[in-house]
Amino acid sequence: MKICFLAPANNYHTQKWCEYFVSKNYEVYVISLIQADIDKVKVYYINSNTNPGDSDLKKLKYLSTAKKIKKIISEIKPDIISAHYATSYGMLASLVCPNNFFLSIWGSDVYNFPQKSIIHKLYLKFVLNKAKYILSTSNAMSQEISKYTSKKIYVTPFGIKMDLFNPNKKNNNNSDEFIIGTAKPLEPKYGIEYLIKAMAIIKEKRPDIKLKAKIAGTGSYESEYKLLAQNQNINIDWLGFISQEQVALEYANMDIAIFPSTQDSESFSVSTVEAEASGTPVIISNTPGLLETTVKDKTSIVISKNNSEELANAIIYLYDNPQKRLEMGLAGRKYALNNFEYNNCFNKIEKMFSILSLK
Repeated sequence: MKICFLAPANNYHTQKWCEYFVSKNYEVYVISLIQADIDKVKVYYINSNTNPGDSDLKKLKYLSTAKKIKKIISEIKPDIISAHYATSYGMLASLVCPNNFFLSIWGSDVYNFPQKSIIHKLYLKFVLNKAKYILSTSNAMSQEISKYTSKKIYVTPFGIKMDLFNPNKKNNNNSDEFIIGTAKPLEPKYGIEYLIKAMAIIKEKRPDIKLKAKIAGTGSYESEYKLLAQNQNINIDWLGFISQEQVALEYANMDIAIFPSTQDSESFSVSTVEAEASGTPVIISNTPGLLETTVKDKTSIVISKNNSEELANAIIYLYDNPQKRLEMGLAGRKYALNNFEYNNCFNKIEKMFSILSLK
């Protein structure tokens, strides 16, 4: 069987899809507008002469690559075409192989893009109409997609490698620091500001807690967040961009992982499941995509969005209740294993491809 992905080759999620299907002896191809290599995969890099920071109008230049992509697909003759991210690769698939491709929605393509204008909304509707089948990583996002199409939407959550994200990676150091943290882009929607402010509140309320945060990620608000932390005089290690292996190590060694997202546009929190798989209790905000990844009061504490005081109180509660932390960590690992294990999730996708592609 041959499968061709239209997706960014440098993206970790694209690479996971490829890795799985390579392991199942598929011939795997990727057509990408970003240059990168993927082990055992033939990657076709198409230079679109656009950049991520370009305006939407300027980005339309990538549509001129459709002819090249069509030629490549005709040469490959794939059994399955899987386009990822509706408003870029999805549009290219709509032009190249209309009504003959699977479309995976990633998040901002349905939450943010159609809100820009009526033209953007019609653009998204066009792509959804041209897809043969539509995939969503969460039920919450499938409801959002349903605003723009009447087609059936198949929910296919991201899978987590349970051997990579594992509580056995805890190094059991004897530090008396209480470690909290997260691995998210340093952008407003992920609520890093509220984590920093919550730490300042805890410092004032409970100076006995030797609180330290580890924050992995980069983004356009990096300087602003670092300045805020400096002004509050709180202890944060800014880890920058780190590998998945390092993320797994950090999560396993946190006392709490925190995800205070501020917007409902976070479709599915892979990071939250990774932390749970690592045996670490989590605190999340009450956004739909995050709520699907935990069990309230069992694997997570749920707080209101944009509420540093509530976040601070939740952190203090878990600090004061180590047995609760232990129980949440064990429950989180079990929940992740039962619902989001890598092979189980991709097995479902493979079966769906196999069945639906024959219709």
